[in-house]
Amino acid sequence: MSRITNLLWPVVDMKATGKKIKQLRLAGGYSVRDMQELFGFEYPQAVYAWECGRSLPTVDNLLVLSDFFGVAVDEIVIRKYPGAREVLSA
Repeated sequence: MSRITNLLWPVVDMKATGKKIKQLRLAGGYSVRDMQELFGFEYPQAVYAWECGRSLPTVDNLLVLSDFFGVAVDEIVIRKYPGAREVLSA
């Protein structure tokens, strides 16, 4: 069995994902309060935290966002590849 080497492991770019969520919200003409109501949150802080990249929606909430905005989850979650420069330049 051969070993896999130089595999790039993606991680979620929280800041870019938050910007994407905000972009989708604004493009749809929705306010943060609209999103708060959609998810049934008592306070809007969770939505603000997503959009600022301080936290990520749960998988269930990502599915709701995906359906609500009519995009694939992969269009919401932005990936980055830490260490890719070193691996690609080798």
